[in-house]
Amino acid sequence: MKKDELKYRSYRFALEIIRMRSLLPKDKTAEVIGDQLLRSGTSIGANIVEAQSGSSKKDFTNFYSYALKSANETKFWLCLLRDSGVGDKSLIEKLLGEAVELANILGRSILTMKGK
Repeated sequence: MKKDELKYRSYRFALEIIRMRSLLPKDKTAEVIGDQLLRSGTSIGANIVEAQSGSSKKDFTNFYSYALKSANETKFWLCLLRDSGVGDKSLIEKLLGEAVELANILGRSILTMKGK
């Protein structure tokens, strides 16, 4: 996958996370989880963009690592929403699948950069 494709894919994912957040119920629990999801889900793409403008291989690897951590956190919040019955289950499953794929891509990229 080309780096611009990953950047574009993570951007689209962030837009879907924003959409998901706006569709959640207005109760306290959904708002707290939704805010956490919004933060972690949009952070993936932001860290990918930072990585691609990094000044060294170490910068690149570090920002990809931050993006991976955000993807993993996003998976947690999506699973929590799914398993608690809050939100649109089909949309949550779709977003969860994309979060898993983004995490896998980032993980493989980090391993490749580290020569493992």
